[in-house]
Amino acid sequence: LTAAYAFTDYHSQVQTLPCVIVDIAMPPTGGLTPFNAYVALSRSSGSSTIRLLRDFDDKLFTQHPSKFLRLEDERLEKLDLETTAWWEQHAELIRSSVGQIPT
Repeated sequence: LTAAYAFTDYHSQVQTLPCVIVDIAMPPTGGLTPFNAYVALSRSSGSSTIRLLRDFDDKLFTQHPSKFLRLEDERLEKLDLETTAWWEQHAELIRSSVGQIPT
């Protein structure tokens, strides 16, 4: 018998533990995201001190964690491209009216 304790990923944040046994299988209620798994898996100081309690669904790490985050990522990517294009298009005009702007 080995003495141990358990706690949620929320309570484990900012802690480093010498040895970790992690259960990242889907819970019977609620859900599990890659963010939860990251927190649980990163509590140990290295991969040699982490053990998985049981198998888990590979989809946890292969599909996007949230439809809303995916849409926001797409929106920000589009905004970044538009902003870059605008600055490239207007850089010469801005340089000539304000002075030399470093590139």
